Amino acid sequence: MKIGVVTFPGSLDDADALRAVRLTGGEPVPLWHASDDLSGVDAVILPGGFSYGDYLRCGAIARFSPVMGEVIRRSLAGMPLLGICNGFQVLCEAHLLPGALTRNEKRLFTCLPQRLRVENAKTAWTSAYTEGEEITIALKNGEGNWVGDAETVTMLEESGRVVFRYIDNPNGSLNDIAGVCNERGNIVGLMPHPEHNVDPEISDTLDGVGFFHSIEAFLAIAA
Repeated sequence: MKIGVVTFPGSLDDADALRAVRLTGGEPVPLWHASDDLSGVDAVILPGGFSYGDYLRCGAIARFSPVMGEVIRRSLAGMPLLGICNGFQVLCEAHLLPGALTRNEKRLFTCLPQRLRVENAKTAWTSAYTEGEEITIALKNGEGNWVGDAETVTMLEESGRVVFRYIDNPNGSLNDIAGVCNERGNIVGLMPHPEHNVDPEISDTLDGVGFFHSIEAFLAIAA
């Protein structure tokens, strides 16, 4: 199981994501934003951080990096793709996922262990969970307020594409939406950080491990 993690200028959690892949039994593969070579990976993670300093809109510049052309092409063909925090913002800017991430409702940076409810356990990244299960993983963002027009919200709710929902909404996201997926379920984006909850020596929960076990199971079936 080779999982690539993209490093953009300003990425913050790329090393954490690579480490999480290794700790959960996968082979981590660093990917560079300026190269369109995905090094034969089976799945890709777009990590958290502040790509290109978030100087335009979060993720808006990273979306046009050379690596994203191949990431978009392969994910549309079925390759599993996970966007975490800034990576979720990149996926929305690339129109791989609907909606947009805006400033937190209270205009404050949020950093806390965040409780989530699993709404969709059928995606490539969530099959190790059960629907309705409550998990706690790290959350840290200033622009994590998910918004979309009424038609988009209705579409996501009715098609089961809301993957995670906040318990005690920390940032004002519509319908408490913390993560969504594409129609096929191979592309998932969420604001909280599962890669920070995989190591018993430093994590208050191990609730992030399920993401990596899910993708391992998905790739084993697909092989």
